[in-house]
Amino acid sequence: MFGLKEKKTTSMIFFITFLRALAACVITNSHYTGIYPTDLIANGGLIGDVLFFSVSGYCLYNVKNKLSPLGFASWYGKRLWRVFPPVLVITAVYMIAGAYSLEEHNFFWWYFFPTSYHFVASIIILYVPFFFVMKIGALKNHLIWIMAGVGVAYLAVYVFFYDKSTYHIDKVREPMIWFLFFESMLLGALFRQRDSDWRNKFNPIWPIAAFVSFCVYFASKTLFSKKTALAPFQILNQVAILVLLYFLFRTFCSIDGKLEKMPTWLKNVVSFISSMTLEIYVVQSVLIGQIRGLKLVFPLNWLAVTAAIIAAASLLHLVCELLYKGVDKLFSKFSKKVKK
Repeated sequence: MFGLKEKKTTSMIFFITFLRALAACVITNSHYTGIYPTDLIANGGLIGDVLFFSVSGYCLYNVKNKLSPLGFASWYGKRLWRVFPPVLVITAVYMIAGAYSLEEHNFFWWYFFPTSYHFVASIIILYVPFFFVMKIGALKNHLIWIMAGVGVAYLAVYVFFYDKSTYHIDKVREPMIWFLFFESMLLGALFRQRDSDWRNKFNPIWPIAAFVSFCVYFASKTLFSKKTALAPFQILNQVAILVLLYFLFRTFCSIDGKLEKMPTWLKNVVSFISSMTLEIYVVQSVLIGQIRGLKLVFPLNWLAVTAAIIAAASLLHLVCELLYKGVDKLFSKFSKKVKK
């Protein structure tokens, strides 16, 4: 998710690359309020979020580190090392540019937790339970039961503690959303577990079911947000998006071979977007706000903001790749000296 790439997996299984790129586009599109002639088009961000968490679960299914404090620390450290450099670099740049201010939040909030990016706060927390589920055989071999258990815990918190007076269950800054994101990670892991049974096994029922569940999800979102009397039942909206996620994953994994046969130029575009999804995510909010303020007409504003996001994300990606390589090289030299 968001550039947390498992290169060996995605190079062999293109539908994951495709889904990562698709999720980046959907989330970016949902932030284009004030860009389109109508904000109804700027929608679907939560769908992109759950897609990203599912992709993460799929890619991180095979945890190689040992089930021990040191094993977990090594695995978790590598995950954080993939997440934080883009966050630290772009936060520093936007802080210098005046887009961010320490008057709004303290240094720790901006740079470490929860940061300006809800994904970062969510993923660094959810990595912890995900590691142990993937490393403990009794849990990993019964993912459906684990998902059911998480669902029961989710329902219990919802029934006994959740404020159901208004519709807000899809607010990504509220801890309640972590249940949905963790279920999405587990669903991605389940698809990896059953890869040989489901990938390239196309059935027209999957895209049809995905379309129907898409309509049901947005209808429920609209209904719950407009009808306050129905707010106590808003958890059904989360059920709807999980059903949609399942059918989206089932659809795209079933056409993996066809996606591999896309024209080379189109595959290159998809791979390009997929390679810097985290960078696209972290640069966009400030750029969208700045270009929105220029009051350009559509589609000039759309072209301007999209070009700015791609250019800024590409530059950030280049900087971070150089940083990764530089630190890895220094670490390698240090390790050789220690062994001597």
